[in-house]
Amino acid sequence: MSKVQTPVHPLDPLTPPEIERAVAIIRGDRALPESTRFVSMSVAEPRRNAVDGAPRRAEAVLYDATTQTTTELRVDLDAELIADRRERTDVRPQLTVEDFLAVEAATKAHPKFVAAIERRGIDMALVDVDPVAAGFHDLPEEQGTTRLARTLAYVKSDPTSNAYARPVQGVFGLMDVDTGEFVRFEDQDPVVPLPAETGEFRASHLENLRDDVRPIQVLQPEGPSFTVEGNLVRWQKWDLRVGFNAREGLVLHQIGYDDDGRRRSILHRASYAEMAVPYADPTRFYMSPLDIGEFNVGTMTNSLTLGCDCLGVIRYFDGSFVSPSGEPVTIPNAICLHEEDEGMAWKHTDFRTGNVEVRRARRLVVSSVVTVGNYEYGFFWYFHQDGRISSEVKATGIVATQSVADGTTPEFGTMLAPNLGGIYHQHVFCVRLDVGLDGGGNRVVESHSEAIPVGPENPHGNAWRTVSTVLETEQQAQRLIDPFSARGWVIQNPSETNHVGGAVGYKLLPGDNTVPFSAPDCFQRQRARFMDRHLWVTRYSPDERYPAGEYPYQSRGAVDGLPAWTSADRSVDDEEIVVWYSMNHHHVPRPEDWPVMPVATIGFELKPWGFFDRSPSFDLPPSDRAHNGSVYAQDAPGGGCCAAG
Repeated sequence: MSKVQTPVHPLDPLTPPEIERAVAIIRGDRALPESTRFVSMSVAEPRRNAVDGAPRRAEAVLYDATTQTTTELRVDLDAELIADRRERTDVRPQLTVEDFLAVEAATKAHPKFVAAIERRGIDMALVDVDPVAAGFHDLPEEQGTTRLARTLAYVKSDPTSNAYARPVQGVFGLMDVDTGEFVRFEDQDPVVPLPAETGEFRASHLENLRDDVRPIQVLQPEGPSFTVEGNLVRWQKWDLRVGFNAREGLVLHQIGYDDDGRRRSILHRASYAEMAVPYADPTRFYMSPLDIGEFNVGTMTNSLTLGCDCLGVIRYFDGSFVSPSGEPVTIPNAICLHEEDEGMAWKHTDFRTGNVEVRRARRLVVSSVVTVGNYEYGFFWYFHQDGRISSEVKATGIVATQSVADGTTPEFGTMLAPNLGGIYHQHVFCVRLDVGLDGGGNRVVESHSEAIPVGPENPHGNAWRTVSTVLETEQQAQRLIDPFSARGWVIQNPSETNHVGGAVGYKLLPGDNTVPFSAPDCFQRQRARFMDRHLWVTRYSPDERYPAGEYPYQSRGAVDGLPAWTSADRSVDDEEIVVWYSMNHHHVPRPEDWPVMPVATIGFELKPWGFFDRSPSFDLPPSDRAHNGSVYAQDAPGGGCCAAG
């Protein structure tokens, strides 16, 4: 077996040759039954403080449907051996795209489904079937160890159109993924007709597209301000490593900042570690997928198109994963790196002298987009010249739909079009921030502001103060947002101080957020307990990676994940810690979300809070017309809006 060149860093994503190598080692170590399929394979990341010199390893999950056995493997690519093996029958691994297609094919071939479609006079050739994670709700048909998936059907108006415009209402199945048999099937009465609207949004099928959208070009004649060496990116005093894995998709590693020649660490690792999408309709109680942990969302990453998904001078990174049959799959242009103008950085006008100082800001953007059935999610990380790190999810795609009978309106949804409803739901994302401010131990300090009662201390009623509390243990560090008190959380290194004697820190600033509305003891909540709190802080452990646990598919609650880990109530004061932030986008669909949903954003910010001794952006150079190419609208080709009549 010939040697494969090893990437330059232990955290770099697996390359296709490495995936081939790992598969060969696994197959050569022990004969695998033909029924064994690869579920996932990614780089096995070393512990946070053992990266340098760490061996190059891959971690893989395999599944044998005939024995319902999940096998976990760690493969040492340098020594060409299996470093660790564990076989389990107590968990259910993620569904793969191959499983999705198999469930769809089995459903469309099943006599019960065929009869239900024929009863409605529908052409089976136009039917799409979406598998939905079954979850667990303690129902008789859910008992046992088999993998289950709910099935929802839709009908296209032509072979390539928007199937979600015409849901088949009243035909629902619960299928054994491994056998292709229904364990429950419903064909309800009365039959609800399909909506008439096609929900068309493809440009090639639309008339009267806008003809007054003139080009905007992002030009960088001297090239971008970033440099890339392998997966290492340097930009405007920042450095970071771009990673990718099958489960989470885009991951960032070893984020640091050059502060006057001193490299200062900020984050060891950052990723979106889980998401839940709980739906509000009681008849769709099972719709609460954990898209990252149940579907390996990294494998659903889009191949981005130059000039469409991001603009300017672009550097792309490919992503690779293993197919169920053991072949490497490469997603070209899976991750986009570019920089973009961010408006004004700062400005001051001296009204006495007339001197004006203004600086423009730019930001570095690292992004990827995934498609999970009807929805698209764009995961964006931003690095700013003033030391901030921010992130947001951009949700778009097509909302979950249901057909509505004439003369009725959905109680748990919104009418999008005649006879078509969009179901109320929430999108809850959990970000895992493996923090490491200036190395050493870190802690989280909660701060809020409170008014001083009118009295001797506050005779004019204008006074208020900030109050800070160290969150010392994992139980104490389970917190909710409170905009009425301006609550926030400062991550600090208590052993490092700034020039005014304060502990260096970064503040986590929440953005759009709310709480879950499902009952606290319902299975939607029990399977995704990270939704219960906006902030969690845990003692770092390399085995505690995903807030809903390693194997959330059909999980039954808090056996694994944040509630289980924090039950030990470990100290998180001046320790190696991980900060988990949950953010909840509350989606009440509207007619304007149809037929394709405009981007909705939700995010957060990490803002330096005493980390630097002064503004990191005060040294930005001035910008002018010659530098950025700005022109008066009346001088532009075509005259623009201000052209003389």
